[in-house]
Amino acid sequence: MSTTTAARRLRPPLPEDREPLLKILSASRVFRESEIVIALEVFDAASKPHQTDYLSICAEADGRLAGWICWGATPGTEGSFDLYWIVVDPALHDRGIGSVLLRAMEQRLPSDARLVRIETSGRPDYRSTGAFYLARGYHVAATLPDFYAPGDPQVIYLKNLGR
Repeated sequence: MSTTTAARRLRPPLPEDREPLLKILSASRVFRESEIVIALEVFDAASKPHQTDYLSICAEADGRLAGWICWGATPGTEGSFDLYWIVVDPALHDRGIGSVLLRAMEQRLPSDARLVRIETSGRPDYRSTGAFYLARGYHVAATLPDFYAPGDPQVIYLKNLGR
């Protein structure tokens, strides 16, 4: 699947995406069970009509869920946003889906958006995740040792949108 194919298949999340999302989260093999539970809670909240705390988009490939991204305004800030979740089916990695989702999020931010923050693990199995963010203009702003668990640091990535 090309990047342009993924871009044409972006859509809002649907309730029937929950089960495929669970399979994608589990197949990624990087999320703890407690993190998967949180991701599904956020998905459920983001999928409710008329809520404004979360914004999210799904990507489809060949008629099935290929990825999901969720973000929102950072409370108590002016123009800062958090990327809460981004996940792509591991069977579809390296096809541009993550890039399309991230770019779609950035394009949907309001004109006064100035900063995007991402918090993620710094474990070795997250190296490709870190490389993904760095290649897309994010930089490491902080690393908090042993944040998630002993030996599992939190890495905070930032991107100044220059608006």
